[in-house]
Amino acid sequence: MKRIYGLMPALLSGFVLMLAQPGAPALAGEESRPPPEARTAGTLGPQVMRAISEIQEMMSPEDPEDPVDLQGAKEALDELRERRWERMNDFEKSTTLNFYTNYYLAMEDFAGALRTFEEMLTIEDLREDTRRRTHRSLGQLYAAEENWEQSIANYEAWRNMTVEEDEIVFKGLSYAHYQLDDMLPARDYWLDYMKLSLTNGLELGRDDYAYLNGVYFTLESFDDALDLTKTMIMKFDDPTDWQNLSAIYASLDREDERVQSLNLTYLRGLVDDDTRFLNLGQSLAGMEIPLSGRKILDDGFAQGLIPDDLENNTTLAQMSMLGAEYDEALEPALRAAELDNTGNSHDTLGYLYYVLNRYEEAAEAFQEALDRGGLEDRSDTLLFLARALVELDRFGEALEATSDSAEAGGEQERQAAGSYRQFIESTRQRYNVLAERRNDAMDFYETYPSLID
Repeated sequence: MKRIYGLMPALLSGFVLMLAQPGAPALAGEESRPPPEARTAGTLGPQVMRAISEIQEMMSPEDPEDPVDLQGAKEALDELRERRWERMNDFEKSTTLNFYTNYYLAMEDFAGALRTFEEMLTIEDLREDTRRRTHRSLGQLYAAEENWEQSIANYEAWRNMTVEEDEIVFKGLSYAHYQLDDMLPARDYWLDYMKLSLTNGLELGRDDYAYLNGVYFTLESFDDALDLTKTMIMKFDDPTDWQNLSAIYASLDREDERVQSLNLTYLRGLVDDDTRFLNLGQSLAGMEIPLSGRKILDDGFAQGLIPDDLENNTTLAQMSMLGAEYDEALEPALRAAELDNTGNSHDTLGYLYYVLNRYEEAAEAFQEALDRGGLEDRSDTLLFLARALVELDRFGEALEATSDSAEAGGEQERQAAGSYRQFIESTRQRYNVLAERRNDAMDFYETYPSLID
């Protein structure tokens, strides 16, 4: 069933009450006058009155325990129309059609209700209050059928016939214009709806504010959306509004406030998905507080909200490295290396071992990175392999790595490799000189006899 803004109660109650008011009562002291003739518009003749009373009893029994007989009511209406329609006055016709609409609405036959309401508008001397009510009902029914132009036309016809405004009409006009992607009227009518509701003492729900916020976002009226979102947070304290706040600040390029609002959302325990955890953690790293970002991500991992995948473990390792917490970076770096089909994660792992002075493990990690391939910068990996090998006094292998680094890169990489090659050569010479001196010293001391008998 399509949702229509309170359509059923609004229509049914309005039409049934018409039977209780066939004519105005005589004022006190006024002479009694004979009832008007049945053909005059505004009264029901005896036969029609009896038939309508029976139909009303079938559709809305006085005793709540009696069953509703909608099918019987429809048959009675059809019989009444066939037997007396041509002799009915306009009030009798409109009353009969009203009960047809009640039946169709109760059966959720909106197409039938639409046809009947449209027929009612063809009655020449239709009472003005009935005409207004018919246009209002047609506005709702056409909305239910997603005929937005006709919905708007009937709502506007209702407004042209009355000096008063109505919350449902404003609401329906806004929604119809929204469906037609006509956002400015959608915004203005919804503001009218909200103002009138508050004036009439009605309470607005969060959905009312959220709809307006959606219109503001579509119009890119982010300043208005910001003010409205702050109001929603104060009134409803809903997690979605807290999360939207940071998105609005992002749209306004107010980066510091975006991160602050997202951090506040996290501190309130309202961040519940990996995207926002990662967004906040990486944003804090970008503000040069990477260890705070690392704590956010650790919490996301602990809650099972951040997937244990290559990208997230790499991010975790990088944040620790940015904060110079190299030992803390090792665990996620090792996990990333397990998950990576390329050598890039092993390259990162090799760098970590290198800065931790674990040169043997660094050289192994760099070599594994080269063996796996797919490196973002093979020349740089080879150069770092050479650095690790130098620390292990494996100068020949280090020189070979610098040669490979020069071949793998461009001009700048060749210059870097050449400079480091010179460093290796000088380092090896010093190493060899020191080694010779050590050997000479050992030989010198061995020529003297032992001082111990």
